[in-house]
Amino acid sequence: MEYEIKPGADLRLADLKKADLTGANLQGADLKEADLKEADLRKANLEGANLEGANLRRANLWKADLRKANLEGAYLYGVDISEANLIGANLRGVNLREANLIGANLRGLDLSGADLQGVDLRGAKLSGAILKNILYDSKTKYDKGSPLDIYIKQNKSK
Repeated sequence: MEYEIKPGADLRLADLKKADLTGANLQGADLKEADLKEADLRKANLEGANLEGANLRRANLWKADLRKANLEGAYLYGVDISEANLIGANLRGVNLREANLIGANLRGLDLSGADLQGVDLRGAKLSGAILKNILYDSKTKYDKGSPLDIYIKQNKSK
């Protein structure tokens, strides 16, 4: 099924489960509490989109543009956000458990309170990211010497 969605569209509470939105221009769209479970959003433009409270469980956001997107309270369990650009996005308190963030651009993001258990952050750009009160476990993968590695080492010694 093909979808034609205009930038800034009002898609609050929309049922977009398993939708193929590859390369879609959803810039500024309101997707608050939308169900995007297992949706294909590879290379989609979600710059400035409101995804507050959206269900993105196991969605594919590979190389998506999520700059300045609001993902507060979004359910991102098992999502693939590898190589995506998230500069300026709001990820405070999100559940990213078992997500793939390999190579994602997370520079300067506030990840306070985020659940990073089982997350793969290898190659992710984390310089300047705020990593306060995050949850992580032995399955969380990250680069040696990365800001996350430093945070974990500092917190193990407390």
